[in-house]
Amino acid sequence: MSSDATATDLVRVDQSVFDAAGKVLAVHLSYSSRAAQRGRTPAFPSYFMKASSSLASSGETVERPAGTELLAFEGEIALVIGTDARRVSVEDAWSHVGSVTASNDLGVYDMKYADKGSNIRSKSGDGYTPMGPVLLPAAAVNPEALRIRTWVNGELAQDASTAELIFSFAQIVADLSQQMTLKAGDVILTGTPAGSSVIVPGDLVEVQVDDEAAGLSTGRLATTVVEGTDAFAAFGNQPKITDADRIDAFGTASAAGIELPITGKEALTDEVKAKLLSVATATISGALRKRGLNNVSVDGLQATKGMTKVIGTARTLRYVPNREDLFKSHGGGYNAQKRVIDSVGPGEILVMEARGEKGSGTLGDILAMRTQVRGAEAIITDGGVRDLDAVAALDIPTFHNGAHPAVLGRKHVPWDTDVTIGCGGATIQPGDIVIADADGILVIPPHLAAEIADEVVESEREDTFVFKNVANGEEIKGLFPMNAGWKAKYNQWVADGEPDF
Repeated sequence: MSSDATATDLVRVDQSVFDAAGKVLAVHLSYSSRAAQRGRTPAFPSYFMKASSSLASSGETVERPAGTELLAFEGEIALVIGTDARRVSVEDAWSHVGSVTASNDLGVYDMKYADKGSNIRSKSGDGYTPMGPVLLPAAAVNPEALRIRTWVNGELAQDASTAELIFSFAQIVADLSQQMTLKAGDVILTGTPAGSSVIVPGDLVEVQVDDEAAGLSTGRLATTVVEGTDAFAAFGNQPKITDADRIDAFGTASAAGIELPITGKEALTDEVKAKLLSVATATISGALRKRGLNNVSVDGLQATKGMTKVIGTARTLRYVPNREDLFKSHGGGYNAQKRVIDSVGPGEILVMEARGEKGSGTLGDILAMRTQVRGAEAIITDGGVRDLDAVAALDIPTFHNGAHPAVLGRKHVPWDTDVTIGCGGATIQPGDIVIADADGILVIPPHLAAEIADEVVESEREDTFVFKNVANGEEIKGLFPMNAGWKAKYNQWVADGEPDF
């Protein structure tokens, strides 16, 4: 136990805490693991409100409304404001937090559609914000090293540290205080890590927050789910569920029992990758054309690594034309460009849409080095590159539209990431398979990758057979393409183990 706070100092959450909570504010996404599940990383925190009447103590029950299926738990850390905060700085914000405790941001996804983003009906039901069982003094804990765990029926479902927060607690408090006075007693729910899922009547959910270095713990916040008996009345919205709601509620498509279209990472197995890398990009282009895909090449770019061939799944970054006010709000600090470079990884290729505008750099040596250190396979931009000699000297292959010394803001605003983009005349979606060398850059839809890989290996073998025969003096007629006679010779050559001529 910390010398600054002992067991006798810890105050239990009771009705007086709920009475003091004028408002309950909640953050949408704040943990990197949850953002990865959702497939998006926000630039800034965003919020919704919950009714203060949704607050409940440890040991109480929560109803899953009659006629609904998707009641989900979200273990979270709650901040209780200690002193009023209005337009406070990030540096000063933590001093306005009085205490922290465990909370559970419960929600029923069957009613999410009806809220139009407000979460009033989906998240503000009675008992949907249990807190406790005790408050930890904010001054006695390290907000950057808190551990949060959630158990369902005794099985660990969530285990995370505030070290993975995208936004610090201080930033959240300061940000909210820009537009409203945070009053003493107000509650802020700070988001949930990955692992949230659906619970059913009879389930026991427990949440605990610890500062292990300080020896402080909230103890387990316990909530039991019961089945509601009263259906929603006909004069209001009725429960309704989409596949997207199921995925959000369960956390992943597989947990929800929903089969999604194959992704690039699933499609690009080691076997498929080896086959695609073994053939010329021209051969792959031919296989794509046979399937009616004539607009899948990224054109007009130069390669820093010559014929070095790379393959990976696309991570995307979109630049919009520079507008000074927008660059001021989106161009500085930890912008979209830096966020995607900090999150790209092995097996991925960073693809940038710069509208073919090469009058400014979209990348320099420092960010190219960071992309290399992260383990990415390549960088592709249809814009310019600064420090081109230094970028070309790196190990990571870069495909670009020429050199330019100007900084980003001359022509571009880094706008958003992991969205469908256009690069070098081709549409590229996050997760598409991209294969590239100095001969060309091609985009392969993931669902076609396996069949194209099998086909191009066979096509490349046929081309090798034809090439060798032409080199030996055979005429093209009947050989390219092969007639029945040459096809029989080809089949025998394959059966013989493809011997040299």
